[in-house]
Parts: sequence; C-alpha cells; structure tokens
Amino acid sequence: MAGTEGARRTEGPGGARVRLPQLRLDELLEELQARIDAARGTRDRVHSLLEAVLSVGRELDLEQALRSIVEAAAALVDAEYAALGVIGPDGRRLSAFHTVGVTEQQIARIGHYPEGHGILGELIRHPEPLRLAKLSQHPASYGFPPHHPPMNTFLGVPIRVRDQVFGNLYLTEKRGGLQFDEEDESVLSTLAVAAGVAIDNARLYEESRLRERWLRATAEITHGLMSGAERAEVLGLLAERAREITGAALAAVAMPVEDTQSLSVELATGTEAELHRGLVLPVDGSLMGEAFRTAAPVTSEDIVTDQRVWAGPTRFTGLGPAVAVPVGTGVEGVRGVVLLVREAGQTAFSDKEIEPLQGFAAQAAVAMELADRRRDAEEIAVLQDRDRIARDLHDLAIQRLFATGMTLQSAGRFIEHQEAAERVVRAVDDLDETIKIIRSTIFGLRSRDGSARSGLRARVVRAVGEAAPVLGFAPSVRMEGLIDTHVSRETADHLMAVLSEALTNIARHARADRAAVALETDGREIRLTVTDNGVGLPEGGRRSGLRNMAERAEQLGGALHTRSPDGGGTELEWRVPVGERET
Repeated sequence: MAGTEGARRTEGPGGARVRLPQLRLDELLEELQARIDAARGTRDRVHSLLEAVLSVGRELDLEQALRSIVEAAAALVDAEYAALGVIGPDGRRLSAFHTVGVTEQQIARIGHYPEGHGILGELIRHPEPLRLAKLSQHPASYGFPPHHPPMNTFLGVPIRVRDQVFGNLYLTEKRGGLQFDEEDESVLSTLAVAAGVAIDNARLYEESRLRERWLRATAEITHGLMSGAERAEVLGLLAERAREITGAALAAVAMPVEDTQSLSVELATGTEAELHRGLVLPVDGSLMGEAFRTAAPVTSEDIVTDQRVWAGPTRFTGLGPAVAVPVGTGVEGVRGVVLLVREAGQTAFSDKEIEPLQGFAAQAAVAMELADRRRDAEEIAVLQDRDRIARDLHDLAIQRLFATGMTLQSAGRFIEHQEAAERVVRAVDDLDETIKIIRSTIFGLRSRDGSARSGLRARVVRAVGEAAPVLGFAPSVRMEGLIDTHVSRETADHLMAVLSEALTNIARHARADRAAVALETDGREIRLTVTDNGVGLPEGGRRSGLRNMAERAEQLGGALHTRSPDGGGTELEWRVPVGERET
C-alpha cells in the first residue's frame, strides 16, 4: 500500500522497489498530452491542406483559381496578408497581382500594384522559398510606399507550372505575433505544387474555350461573306468578335486606298470609335501601316506614347497595349489591317493571344477572297448576258429594222398620194433614229464603266499628299460613307477642284501648321470640310477662290459655308447633292 509521503512505489531491477516523484509523472503526462495535441494539430493541418488542394484543383477559371490559391495560402499559415504575383512575359516584372487582406480603399490609396522590385523581385531573381523574421533587415528591401500597412514577418514560395516559374506566393504578418516556421514553409510549398497543377489545368481549359470561340467567329465571318452580306457588315463583325475575344477596348479595321500608299479606317468599334472612322493613314511610318507593309503582327506596349501613331486628333486617351494584325498572309495577299487596343494598365498582347488572332484574320481574308471571286463570277455572267443581248440586237433587230426601212424607202417611189408618201418618209426616218438608239444601247452594254478611272477616295488622298510639300506638313484625312459608290463623276470633279483650291489657299495665306480634310456622304449629299489653325479669313481681301467654290456648289444645288472656330483658323464646308451615277 502506498504511503502518504507524496511518492509511489514501483518495481526496479532485481525486484527492488523504487520511488518516482509525483512531479516527474505529471511532467510525462503533460508531455504526452502535448504530443497528442501536436499530432491532432498536424492532422488538422494536413486535412486543411488537403481541402485547400481539392478546392484549388476544382477551379477551371484562371482568375478564380488564382484567387482561391491566395485565400488558401493565407488560411493555411494563418497570415494576415497574402498575395500572388504573376510574372510577365519578360521574366523580370510582375504582370498581375492578386491580394488578400488589403481592402479596395487601401489599394486605391497605395496606388499602382508592385512591379517586382525589392523583396518581391528577390523571389523572381532567385525562385526558392524565402522566410524572414523582419522584412526590413533583408538587403533587397527598401521600404514600402506611402499608406502601405506595416509588415514584418515574411514567407515567399515560387509557383512552377511545367518546370517554369509562373509566379510567387507572398505571405506576411503571421497572426499572434508569431514567426513563420519550417512547417509553414513546407505546407506552403506543398500548396504551391498543387497550385501549379491547378493553374496549368485552368490555362488549358481557357485555351480550349478560346479556340472554340475563334472557330465560331471564323464560321460566322465566312457564312456572312458567302451569303452575300455587305463588306461593311462583315468588317464590323470581324472587328467586334476580335474585340470581344481578346478583351480589347477598341477595334478598328483599315483597308488600302486604291492607287495610293495609304490606309483608310473603314470601321471602328469600342472606346471613342467615332474618332477613328474614316481616318486615312500612311503605310510608311504608322503602326497599322507597318503591319500592312510587313504582313506580320506589330505590337505596342503603350499606344499613347508610340511614335508610330500617325498625327491627327487625340484618340487613344485611357488606352495602352495594342496589336495590329494583317488581314491575310504574304505581302501580296494582305487585304487590310485590324487594330486592337486594351485599356491602360492591362497586360500586353502575348504571342499565345496573337497566334489565334492572326489565324482568324487569315481565315477572314480567305473568306473575303472567295466572296470577291463569287461577285466577279456574277459580274462576268452579267457581262456575258449583256454581250449576248447586244449581239442579238445587232444581228437580229437592227438588220430587220434596216431591211424594213429599205423596203419602205423603195416602196415610197410607187406611192402617188402626196400625204401617204410623206408618211412613209417619216416612218423611214423614225426607223433610222431607232437604229441609232439601239446602237447606242449596244455600246453601253459592252462598255466597262469605272474600270479606267480612279475612285474619289484615291483622288482625294493623292491631292492631299501632293499638297503636303507645299504646305510644309501633312494634313490629316478622314472619309466616311460609300464615297466611290454614291458620288457621280461630275460632282467628284467639282469636289476635287474645290479641295485643290482650299489647300492652295491654306498654303498661300493661312500661315497654318495643322490642317484637316474630312469627306462624308450619307448617300444623298457629299460634304467636304477643310479646317486649319491659321490666321483666319482676311478682312476685305480678295476672295475670288471662295467665290469660285460657292459658284460650283450653287451649280450643283448645294452651298458653301465658312466660319472661324473659337480656337482660331478657318473652317470651310462645301456641301452638295451626290448627283446621279452613270449607268
């Protein structure tokens, strides 16, 4: 029986009884309990890690997957702040930054997301786990921007996708004032491996969905062209689908102007699209012109500061990364250029994005070529039918009419009644006139209207280009509407005379360093607007040039208006009906 001295008897070696202090037994029990608690904590943490891996692996949307990874990392190591930085294509900077623990208000006060300097850049340069007791003591640290929350403890782990570093996990401020330990590092490294697999799956899923959208868009373009839709409608569809799929804020399509080294922006959709429609850009020296000339995609990290953006109205405010892709392949096969521009601050267009876009544009060019061939075949069929009609008229109708006229003329000699003889003579004259009309019709059927003369668009571009050396600068040009289709030859000739006179007046009298030419038609009238920033209209000076312009407008049923804008200079507006096209 145990005594009352606070000790317990037990068997020792050789049957001897040994007393163990009660205090030592309590210590052993406490140690056992601590180990049990530690085992339970480890078990719970392993369960949490498994749940995090499963949660991250279920996400197929890439942005949501990245968000889930950051949230799981913060919960696993009990960190107050967590972030995932995605490394950009250059491998030196961060292109995206996903955070947990920082409010939207704090982010707005801090400013732009980090680009990968300091400690964040250390993990980019050396993609290995990094654990710090105090951030400020590391040589690569140089402090935080204003309004940034204080951070001391730090744990960073790289995320690899197929042996390539995709980004880094950054954890700071372990709760309770504790330090990140080896177990935290091990858990976070395990999560990073699972995150790499989840990111790879999400990217593959996103790429497959993207390919599917490009294929649908290509089929839609092809169907529209082959079913006889108007080219403007199909170009609009091309721009809109490309803008939607790439997440661009602006899309514009430019086509070459006949017989010139210029491109005309025929369609634009998105942010401030109206500022782009109708602009005429030179092939040499412009961003879209470079893509057209080289038959290869051309990118820009910031289109606002890009020197290849041709002068004209300010039209890229709030925009940033851009890509110009040729519509077609090979220098001879390029039919136009599509320009896509994202909002400022968004990621630049990557090669993986440009490749399917280029394929889409090439397929659209093939569809346009097939549609042109179909229209050519239809036109040939019409011309062949005209030739047949002309041949029949010549071989059948004219010969029969001529024979009838000869018969009447010979029969007239036998008619003794004076009035009857005169009627026969008039009938013969009418037959001769009918034969002349039919011959004129045959000539019209066999003619090829428009093939030998240049369109009004090209004439305007050439006139402005020829005036540039005299002016000392190149005026901007904008054209909207079916100018070559609606405007008659007579009206076009008058318009070119007015444009030439207006540019000559600017060169002689305006002392301007900037001018703009705008040509617009709605199918009913054509409006030419020429503006400059010169000295304005002189008071009491000779105005024979303006009088000639006004007389030309009145002759066609239109009018000329001039005014001085608030900012100075002169604005000339010449507006007339389009006239009747020759058939």
